[in-house]
Formats: sequence, structure tokens, C-alpha cells
Amino acid sequence: MNADSGIPGFLRLPSRHSVTVTIDRLEASLRRRNVLVFARIDFGGDAARAGLRMQPEQLLIFGNPKVGTPLMLQVPAVGLDLPLKALAWEDAGAKVWVAYNDPQYIVRRYGMEAALAANLAAIVPIIEAAAGA
Repeated sequence: MNADSGIPGFLRLPSRHSVTVTIDRLEASLRRRNVLVFARIDFGGDAARAGLRMQPEQLLIFGNPKVGTPLMLQVPAVGLDLPLKALAWEDAGAKVWVAYNDPQYIVRRYGMEAALAANLAAIVPIIEAAAGA
């Protein structure tokens, strides 16, 4: 994981796969675990359809009510960061990255009990596996 971006709570790791394959792998893994996939946004594709050029970039929005609801009951505003998201993009050097919000950061941001971070942390190895890390 790399948090050197200067963006609080932002974690990223390199992917061994293309943007599309990275997000495909993550989506498939989540669905196998019965995690709801709410949306997949293809920013690069949307840009192309608007006549603009952009490196490949896709966002996956996903969650599990059994995991997120206890957090939202404690602090409803955490709904601004839930459901969880993973963003994959290709940089100017053709390197692919996948990023997500640090579960510990989300819990600290809303002043929740530290133990609730475990509800969110289970996603980290799934994202790492999708990237081939």
C-alpha cells in the first residue's frame, strides 16, 4: 500500500492487470462473497463518448448492509463514505493503480469505535488479490 499522495486516508497499490481486468477481478470476487455491487463507472469510456481523451479509469461501488449498517447506526454521516469504493486507473506511464479509502481512516474520521474498522478491513485483501498483489 502506498499512502504517499498526501491525501488523508487514501491508499493505493499497483495492479498487475489492466484497469478493466482489475475491476473485473474485484467485481467477480465481491459477487462470489455475496457483496452487493451497486455501480461500476467507466470514467475513461464516458470521456471517450463525450469526445474527450482520458487514460482508462474505472470506479466500483460496493458494500454489505450487514457490515455498513452498524457503522451508519452509530454515525449516520458515515454514509458519505459508504458504500465502499475502489478506483483503478492507468497513469501516464501506463502503470495501473487501484486505490481505496483506508478503513482505519474512515473510522477515525467519524470518531467511531476503533473495533468497527474490522467491519471494513475485510475488503483490503480482496482488493489486493484483484490487483494481483
